[in-house]
Amino acid sequence: MTETAMDQHDDTRQFAALRPRLFSVAYRMLGIRADAEDVVQDAWLRWSDPARGPVQSGEAWLVSVVTRLSIDRLRAAKVQREHYIGEWLPEPLIDVDERTPEDAAELASELSVALMWVLERLAPEERAAFLLRQAFDQDYGELAAVLGKSEAACRQLVHRASERVRRETPRFQVRKDVHRQLLERFLQAASRGDQAALKGLLADDVAIVADGGGKVASFMKIVRGAERIANLYKAVHLRNAPRLAYKMALINGEPGLLRYVDGQLESAQAFVTDGERIVAIYAMRNPDKLGAIDAAPWSA
Repeated sequence: MTETAMDQHDDTRQFAALRPRLFSVAYRMLGIRADAEDVVQDAWLRWSDPARGPVQSGEAWLVSVVTRLSIDRLRAAKVQREHYIGEWLPEPLIDVDERTPEDAAELASELSVALMWVLERLAPEERAAFLLRQAFDQDYGELAAVLGKSEAACRQLVHRASERVRRETPRFQVRKDVHRQLLERFLQAASRGDQAALKGLLADDVAIVADGGGKVASFMKIVRGAERIANLYKAVHLRNAPRLAYKMALINGEPGLLRYVDGQLESAQAFVTDGERIVAIYAMRNPDKLGAIDAAPWSA
């Protein structure tokens, strides 16, 4: 093998090893699987360009490229999302078997739908600074190099983003098994259309955020209140039973529910709980964001 061929082989192997991390950066920035994969592919083309030249750290170089490409793509996406119908939620990452693959382990950490929903409200550079600092523990010197700003400016970006995230994201330290047990009770109540049981599992000020994207009927605004939301689940049951089915799944690394009607996936629902009651529900209903989830195992 020639020296050039060996270098190319090493580059390919290094990129393959870093690919899950690069996808994680891009998905956290963009919230859409296909967009994140496109960014990673663009990074590969730049990485494999013979004219690239030597780099001191392949990981730092690739993370920097993916971040900049994501910022550019997010700026364009934000213009489109200004005209989005209703609330915008990220495309869910689903693990139906409730097993997180080793190469995607970091996707199960600090990737909740609740956090992604708040991140959508940040400016692209704020979002990048926050994620690289909080999720990937980059120092401010590294942030400055990636974003092309001073360290002081990066500190300000991270501070502003952190304040907003802390203010708007429900945060509870709840064990995953406790979360799952609560959802199992909710699943049973929703499957029966048991309004009283549903209400008992919901916090008084619970909120539901739904994303239909104008493709299916959905709430245009956030719906709040235990009684109102319990009534909604009861109405879904009355309208669709016995064609209705719920399944447990991991959604962005946390226990959630998939809801099917006539064997077709109708929504992916992520939940925030304080350990005793559900305090927030995020329902992804836009079919464009559900297409990657395999409904075949539960088709009628």
